[in-house]
Amino acid sequence: MQPFILVNSEVRDECIAQGIDALRRGASAMDAAERVARAVESDVNDHSVGFSGLPNILGEVELDASIMDGYSLASGAVAALKGYPHPISVARQVMERLPHVLLAGAGAAQFAQEVNAESHDLLTDDAKAIYLRRLKAVTQNLGVDFGDSASMPLTRIQSQISSLPIPLSELVRRAFEYREGGDTMNVIVRDATGHLVCAVTTSGVAWKYPGRVGDSPIIGAGNYADDRYGAAACTGMGELTIRHGTSLRAITMLQAGLSLADAGRTTLRDLLPLSRPTHAWVRLLLVDREGHSGGFATHEGATYKTQGLDEDRPTVHTCEAVA
Repeated sequence: MQPFILVNSEVRDECIAQGIDALRRGASAMDAAERVARAVESDVNDHSVGFSGLPNILGEVELDASIMDGYSLASGAVAALKGYPHPISVARQVMERLPHVLLAGAGAAQFAQEVNAESHDLLTDDAKAIYLRRLKAVTQNLGVDFGDSASMPLTRIQSQISSLPIPLSELVRRAFEYREGGDTMNVIVRDATGHLVCAVTTSGVAWKYPGRVGDSPIIGAGNYADDRYGAAACTGMGELTIRHGTSLRAITMLQAGLSLADAGRTTLRDLLPLSRPTHAWVRLLLVDREGHSGGFATHEGATYKTQGLDEDRPTVHTCEAVA
């Protein structure tokens, strides 16, 4: 069976190459998926994932990730993790060391420390600058002067936010008019044995309310893998795919005997009524047990990449827009 990697197209070719190199050396699908995810998490130019991800409304970077083994259905996930740039590796350790699937917040950070995960301040200067531009834009005429906040400590910025004459929830609502982020990293890997692993990692939608968790660490929403039927992963507005159970729904369609194309179309058509009121989008990446792959989206122009071991570079494909 031909090994390959499938990712959302925002992932740089250099990150994919790390997974391909691992597969060529005989690495498992699990190791290759983690390798690609870690490369993306380290990319300072990617403000949707890991180190340099865009922060929540208080300027704090909170990371979500999950990984799933298609052979055993073993899964691990972390949510709202602060201070650790590689949540995908922490998620894998949750899967391998604990009788749990998902750890969140302070508990996830405690576990990350326990397994000696690399720690780091996640808010880079570039991400902070983007955050401050948005913060100033949505607090105009509210009587608070952030001044030269680029050099202002985050605690001082948060103190200024607490003095605003509107609740934090209203500030989030206003900030969402400037929505950024959402290009969660999806990677599905098939190794030489036909084994499937799916990994998802993200800093979540920018300017979110503290503690908001999207679909990325929710098995069945943002991620699902089952060697018997296939693997699926999502990017876009996670609230929609949580409500819809999108990834598991797509795999259930494959289990029921639908072709990959029909499973992807049917799944997203069923989600469309949820997306229309907010104009939010979702992209679904899907692989079946024979190794066929495809991408489906609620909007035009979405793309994804695949690369096999005999290919020098990834191929970019256009997702089927489902209406």
